[in-house]
Amino acid sequence: METYVQIVQIAVSVVLIGVIMLQGRGSGFSATFTSDSSIYRTRRGVEKTLFNFTIAVSVLFVVISLASFFIISL
Repeated sequence: METYVQIVQIAVSVVLIGVIMLQGRGSGFSATFTSDSSIYRTRRGVEKTLFNFTIAVSVLFVVISLASFFIISL
């Protein structure tokens, strides 16, 4: 059981890394000096779906990590 949880955790972490890499690149330190970062804009369409999917995968990762901790400690 312990190995299955660890394999699922690794798979979810790889998916989380991939989803984070797909996020828009304009929000980092380099965007500080451009004029686009000063305008508030809402996420729409695919960008909003990707953002919500990122949140869901990260919550799933935390839940699996906690489950892994409790399974190992038993």
